[in-house]
Amino acid sequence: MPTVGAMNDTLHHRTAVVTGAAKGIGAGIATALAAAGAPVVVNYRTDDTAAERVVRNITEAGGRAVAVRADVTRRGEVSALFAAAREAFGPVRVLVNNAGVYTFAPFTDVTEEDYRRQVDTNLWGTLLTMQAMAAQNDIDDGAIINLSTAGTVGHPPYSAMYVATKSAVNSVTLIAAKELAPRGIRVNAIAPSPSDTDGTRAMGFVGSPQADATVAGIPLGRLGTPEDYGPVAVFLASPAARWITGDVLLVSGGQR
Repeated sequence: MPTVGAMNDTLHHRTAVVTGAAKGIGAGIATALAAAGAPVVVNYRTDDTAAERVVRNITEAGGRAVAVRADVTRRGEVSALFAAAREAFGPVRVLVNNAGVYTFAPFTDVTEEDYRRQVDTNLWGTLLTMQAMAAQNDIDDGAIINLSTAGTVGHPPYSAMYVATKSAVNSVTLIAAKELAPRGIRVNAIAPSPSDTDGTRAMGFVGSPQADATVAGIPLGRLGTPEDYGPVAVFLASPAARWITGDVLLVSGGQR
């Protein structure tokens, strides 16, 4: 589990919601945002123990965080998530759409269940949370960071449905950036390479021949880690990135 470094005020106590933040990349980003001074809402859908562990790590290091359960595919639960964030820390000014699911299989094996599951979470969930962010009429700036994948550039085999949903997320990111710019809300995306996370370990990817082949195609010579993405999210959420919107940033160790 990532740990919080020295606390600072880069994000000036700007409330952040990170979806799917109980483990993996989401936990790494939540932890980094908290270390930069943001009060963080650790969103999760099922694993309350893991979510509370992230909150505990943040608070023990001097940060502020709460865990809020919500299914991002359900509008009512997303509304409740933002209401809980507001009650705990004030209006949400940083949104990180990390919640995502994937099934890797030949495109000929994609089922309707695979399709619904990935589109609902990866695309519809991202849209719902962005709508909730935009519905806050009392904010005059903010940052939305969507999680994409480097697969939208490399188009690896057996990822048709997953990469299709993330390609759609890229398009939504670019369009929303234009629509929200007059309100001072910037919208960008991070596109990670395959990474060493709880999820990829559970599916047997880490340590497999497929992982070795993947690493061979990454110029920096390893899989990504949650710690690799947190600082990038902090930058995109901060005033240092005030002139950046509508970008999809490859954070992939050079993988293309």
